[in-house]
Amino acid sequence: MAVKIDVVQMVIPEGANIIIGQSHFIKTVEDLYEALVTSCPDIKFGIAFAEASGKRLIRYDGNDEELIKAAIENCRRIGAGHIFVILIRNAWPINVLNALKNVQEVTRILAATANPLQVIVAETDQGRGVIGVVDGFTPVGVESEDDIHERKEFLRKIGYKR
Repeated sequence: MAVKIDVVQMVIPEGANIIIGQSHFIKTVEDLYEALVTSCPDIKFGIAFAEASGKRLIRYDGNDEELIKAAIENCRRIGAGHIFVILIRNAWPINVLNALKNVQEVTRILAATANPLQVIVAETDQGRGVIGVVDGFTPVGVESEDDIHERKEFLRKIGYKR
């Protein structure tokens, strides 16, 4: 049996973050929707979820048309069953990740980022599956004392630390 490996570039609209995960049931879209809106009321988002059996459709929902379309397109590009793609604005992944992880049918979160994102997909005669992701770029060094100070100041400036 042969395995083909593919690298799929995700499309992330300006000012958005992307979350990719795996789930196992048709009610995923509705449950992810509820987790997002109850975690962060002002959030704008689009969700797409690829069924792995039955009709094998890309199910979708959200409250922002651009993000819904982008989530569907990214889900289609990946082409693997039981994968979901969420695009968000007016919130950060840190605001919603725990709620998403606690959705009963979510089995794992693969990525949550605003960085350029590639998904590594394996294809067999049965279908496609996600092997992993490439999130952003390769590190070029180790932070200096100035970088540490800048990091700490930034976290306090945006309200995540006191």
